[in-house]
Amino acid sequence: MLFSFKSDTETALPFLKISANHRYFTSDGKPFFWLGDTGWLLFSKLNREDAEKYLETRREQGFNVIQVMVVHSTSEVNAYGDSALVNHNIAKPCVTAGSDVSDPKQYDYWDHIDWIVNTAAKKGLYIAMVPVWGSVVKGSHINQTQAKAYATFLATRYKSFSNVIWMNGGDIAGSDSLKVWNTIGNTLHNLNPDHLITFHPRGRKQSSIWFQQEPWLSFNCFQSGHRTYGQDTSKTDFKYGEDNWRYVEADYSKKPTKPTLDAEPSYENIPHGLHDITQPRWTSADVRRYAYWSVFAGACGFTYGNNDVMQMHKPGEKVGAYGSNTPWTKSINDPGAREMVYLKKLILSRPYFERIPDQFLIASGQGEKYDHLIATRGKKYAFVYTYTGRSMEINGTGLEGNKIKASWYSPRNGSTTLIGTFDKSKAMKFDPPGQPADGNDWVLVLDAI
Repeated sequence: MLFSFKSDTETALPFLKISANHRYFTSDGKPFFWLGDTGWLLFSKLNREDAEKYLETRREQGFNVIQVMVVHSTSEVNAYGDSALVNHNIAKPCVTAGSDVSDPKQYDYWDHIDWIVNTAAKKGLYIAMVPVWGSVVKGSHINQTQAKAYATFLATRYKSFSNVIWMNGGDIAGSDSLKVWNTIGNTLHNLNPDHLITFHPRGRKQSSIWFQQEPWLSFNCFQSGHRTYGQDTSKTDFKYGEDNWRYVEADYSKKPTKPTLDAEPSYENIPHGLHDITQPRWTSADVRRYAYWSVFAGACGFTYGNNDVMQMHKPGEKVGAYGSNTPWTKSINDPGAREMVYLKKLILSRPYFERIPDQFLIASGQGEKYDHLIATRGKKYAFVYTYTGRSMEINGTGLEGNKIKASWYSPRNGSTTLIGTFDKSKAMKFDPPGQPADGNDWVLVLDAI
């Protein structure tokens, strides 16, 4: 039997839409900049009290999307001991009548998800839900018939939850079980036409490789991954290394036009390459680099991740995956998470829908790897990002007006420092504060006057 539930209509958020130029998201016609967090195990590991703390903290920090797994394995059990499935069968979600948390015979795995999604809505948060993690499908635990039954259950149950976004896949190549992924995507799209749908691919891959032409794919995602330039030795993956801006450029040129974003870059406090915990760990500076590179290349948003938070590592637990040894309650306030809001504020501070990537702003010496400069602009403004704080030569003639006001914007604290007002020219030279070094990142802000 399928149970259809409704969201709290008093706190329902607008359904997200694709902008008229098919590059960005809108909410009631207003700009919506996706600032996501990977709270992958939120549904399964946290009880109501902890879920409330997690969601409230991310709300206060400026996040507006939480990416979550619905079913990570066919034996999934939540913090209350409730199983997601009957006999590990994805086509048979384990549901009960009633939703009283004090009564184990009434409260079930899906009631808990309902409560979290409704609570998120009250806080202005959207939930990007991965129906079933890719490894479960790849392990031949799901066929097309089961996939359709399960997707029908999800679409029926969450049809009225306006803050739900569907994130098909889950760290998997679309070519693995392609028919199953299309079955899930088509079923959700047909039954939930108001909900946006995307696909979360494996590392160094992008959803557009397999699903660009599929009508169910509302927007693209890519996973730039956790490897360094030197670790990117795969013979089958794209050789983009850490240059996540390249994925955006690739998606940007494809037809039909669809928004794109980095749904999983290197997480803060996770080892380089993931599996060898003796390797150095990615820092907040690395997170900022991925964020500004991808957004300035034309992405519609960015998803942050933290090693301890994404797996909800609890106090007293043994060392978790990828060397996680700090409670999520502490790591949730790591520098990278607190700094993400400065990107969101900068992007929303100028006319949003007219923004385009424009590397012609860089007059010379765009640079490679960490020295790479990247630029984006509107009609009367431009932003240029440098990760290393190196000098830059800018062509300001593409902006309107006769003069340009220049400022430095700090991705580390959101402060703005006025440089001055200048006549426009094809070779305007700017030297950021401090000595050039990895993590001495700055945004050159140009406003036409």
